[in-house]
Amino acid sequence: MSVPDPSLERRRLLWLVAVGFFLQSLDATIVNTALPAMAAGLGESPLRMQSVVIAYSLSMAMLIPASGWIADRFGTRRVFMGAIALFSLGSLACAVSNTLGLLVASRVLQGLGGAMLLPVGRLAILRTFPRAEFLKAMSFVTIPGLVGPLLGPTLGGVLSQYASWHWVFLINLPVGLAGLVAARRYMPDSRIEATGRFDAFGYGLLAFGMVAVSLSLEGSAELGLRQSVALVLAVAGFASLVVYWLHAARAPAPLFHPSLFSVRTLSVGLLGNLFCRLGSGAMPFLIPLSLQVSLDYTPLQAGLMMLPIALAGMAMKRFTSPLIARHGYRNVLVVNTALIGCVMASFALATPGEPVWLRVLQLGAFGAFNSLQFSAMNTIALKDLDPARTSSGNSLLSMVQMLSMGLGVAVAGAVLASASRYAGSAEALQAFQITFLVVGAITLTSALVFWQLPPEARVTPPQQPEVSGQG
Repeated sequence: MSVPDPSLERRRLLWLVAVGFFLQSLDATIVNTALPAMAAGLGESPLRMQSVVIAYSLSMAMLIPASGWIADRFGTRRVFMGAIALFSLGSLACAVSNTLGLLVASRVLQGLGGAMLLPVGRLAILRTFPRAEFLKAMSFVTIPGLVGPLLGPTLGGVLSQYASWHWVFLINLPVGLAGLVAARRYMPDSRIEATGRFDAFGYGLLAFGMVAVSLSLEGSAELGLRQSVALVLAVAGFASLVVYWLHAARAPAPLFHPSLFSVRTLSVGLLGNLFCRLGSGAMPFLIPLSLQVSLDYTPLQAGLMMLPIALAGMAMKRFTSPLIARHGYRNVLVVNTALIGCVMASFALATPGEPVWLRVLQLGAFGAFNSLQFSAMNTIALKDLDPARTSSGNSLLSMVQMLSMGLGVAVAGAVLASASRYAGSAEALQAFQITFLVVGAITLTSALVFWQLPPEARVTPPQQPEVSGQG
């Protein structure tokens, strides 16, 4: 009887997790480019379509806290396959929606499936690969995953312009089917037999807090909530989150125990992810929308203009590990965060007469810096966790990522709506310029968070050549 090649099994796992990442990234980038076409088809304003993006991110953030426990209880293979199936079903429901309300509800269903794809896949990698090879493995996963952003905007533009926006969701179905077949064969069935009771009370506090805070930001801009109602939602949401941490300190088996924050790199990595992604998470929503609404780009042209971001992001991967090994996580993240904030603010200088080459250069710079940022933020948060806390820390990181992306779009939508009222309907370009300045400033200030990292944190030398050769 032949013995399976461990290295071959590991490579198959990496490609399988990359398929899940591909599904997420393809869907997100296609949707952002197609928002104006969706708005026209549903009879809505293109400046009020952020709920389509927020519903997906927020529903993912809500389920992610339970992903570690679910994977431990039912096994990574079964949960990963169920996630792909639910994601595909949600995509089909989005495609047949004929009102904004139905589309948002379908995006929630899609997000519930997407919530389990990357966290469970990353958990399988953490449990399969030696800790010294983790950065190399995750870098490999993100490279195939970047094919989604590479194809998504252009494909979304083509489908929106020459077919129908419904096809931006239908395109997920064949990829989902292939992922199901591959998951059945190659996903390891990792589980923990002695799984404790699920902390339902703590989960309820976390879920309510995230939803309330997000609705308070989005409500005044899109839902027409009074400022007093939005304020009450915000206070109730933050109070719920505070109560959760008080509950977690004395609960026997909380979702996320406060002792996680005794790991300094995890604490800083989580806070950095939260505040940095408030700005950078809004950019995939703002850029294609601004190109079409204020600069008169067609959907296809707007999609093509997103290509430099993805290409530059892929090219930067090979430099990520050498930069961190030489300069350390703290120096790289502080400087790179400041650069991202400045580049994001520079989009406020966009005018209809701007040369195309300059806009391409600007988009490429954002893609390169953003790619380096995500790789560094994610690995610094998880690199020092011991095996017993890996599952919980992994789920917490994923939750913070999706929550901050949803909050980023909500903040950008609120600023855009306020700026539109200030500038007037005829000055859409000015409204976008104000919004880019605000999100750039938010990102710039988040550099102070990464200054709290220990200066000695860096990639170990034996790991560096393997990653750079891979990237």
